[in-house]
Amino acid sequence: MRLVGFEKVRDGKYLKNYELTYLNKQGREKKYEIVSRRDLKGPEDLGQKASGVSVVATCGDRLLLLKEFRMGVNRAIYNLCAGMLEPGESVEDCVARELYEETGLKVRTIKKILPPSYAAVAISDTTTYIAFVETQTDETADHTSENEQIEAAFYTKEQVAALLETEPFSSRAQMAAYFFTEI
Repeated sequence: MRLVGFEKVRDGKYLKNYELTYLNKQGREKKYEIVSRRDLKGPEDLGQKASGVSVVATCGDRLLLLKEFRMGVNRAIYNLCAGMLEPGESVEDCVARELYEETGLKVRTIKKILPPSYAAVAISDTTTYIAFVETQTDETADHTSENEQIEAAFYTKEQVAALLETEPFSSRAQMAAYFFTEI
């Protein structure tokens, strides 16, 4: 596989659409569409800069999950606290800001921040850090904008295990929740 063409086809407010042209194994041309949160100058920019964070937050022996309405699937799903890095913002500051904006919670300790990983590798070059944090308290508050519908709550292992069997999750939240129940 060899990339031979790169063109921006749409410049949206939050997402930029690109058409990539590849030569497949047999040397035939293949068109592939992707989206990016960044304005890419060329193929060398693909996947080179992290755009956000996902936060796996605990308070004692309970896991924070957000039940949030997601327009892309027209329903509420269980998700992790997450958001985009602002220009010049450190990863640690982004973690603290997003946690506070979406839940009213403050970070007690950042346990670990993993290197950036691809969020939706089949359709996007977007990469995010995954941060594991302990919060100062479990008392959530709604600090979200009028364009977000988020219910934040902490769940025990038993509650999380039950949710995993019956409720829709984002893939990262589902994986974090499953491993939380196994620890």
